Amino acid sequence: MKNLKRYCYGPFPSRRLGLSLGIDILPKSKLCTYNCVYCEIGQTQPINLVSPEHRIHAPPSQNFRKELTSYIKYISKLDSITFGYNGEPTLNENMLDFLNIATEIRDEKSWLNNKPRSTLFTNSSTLYSQEIRDKVKKFELILAKLDVANDDDFKRTNHPHKSAPNIETIIEALIKLKKEIPTGHKLAIQCLIFNSNKKEFISNNTPKNINDLAHALKKIKPDIVQVYSIARMPAKYFVFSIDDERKKQIVNTFRDVIKDNGVDVRSY
Repeated sequence: MKNLKRYCYGPFPSRRLGLSLGIDILPKSKLCTYNCVYCEIGQTQPINLVSPEHRIHAPPSQNFRKELTSYIKYISKLDSITFGYNGEPTLNENMLDFLNIATEIRDEKSWLNNKPRSTLFTNSSTLYSQEIRDKVKKFELILAKLDVANDDDFKRTNHPHKSAPNIETIIEALIKLKKEIPTGHKLAIQCLIFNSNKKEFISNNTPKNINDLAHALKKIKPDIVQVYSIARMPAKYFVFSIDDERKKQIVNTFRDVIKDNGVDVRSY
């Protein structure tokens, strides 16, 4: 089993997904369009901080099918087959090749309860591209990141590559994606809110950013909004988790602005 472990990790209990089996389709070194201060898999090295236009050609090897089959063979109940981990998965131009194999293997198995959904984590930076949105909407649950809703907070929090679109373009791309996803598929917006113990560094937990986020979410109209915070060691030592009471306050602010019972806003 150890020799097979290249693509899969878990399964593990997830705060937001239930029991999740992870699929990593990126190189071993983190490859991302952001260098977020809160990232729980560490900083993005300068050589691996890339443009949203950057693509890698990394199709699934023959071992991917074998590895995923060997994992699923021993699992009778699973909630999610989740793409993401070591950076931004949409940078791999072969993402749908992995999804097609995973879906085929999933559908061949008899599950104890419902079959697991296909899930994608994305930081939303590439979604301005119609080609990328056409791929992303194939996933049954899309977990799209949006922690900020103004460019000052965007630059401070996410440290995007210089070629990344501005935050308004990202918000517009999420609006388009929500309209384009097929019936039965869902869009969840992830909002990771954090504090800072460094006086000169302003966190995204400010009245302005929370208000800006609320109004962005009102425009996007996602199926789900997930408010959460840091749960593991972040990339920068001076950022830390908000408490549960603050999460609840943010949830209430979002609900008050969105005013749509079709948008499920929760904290984790």
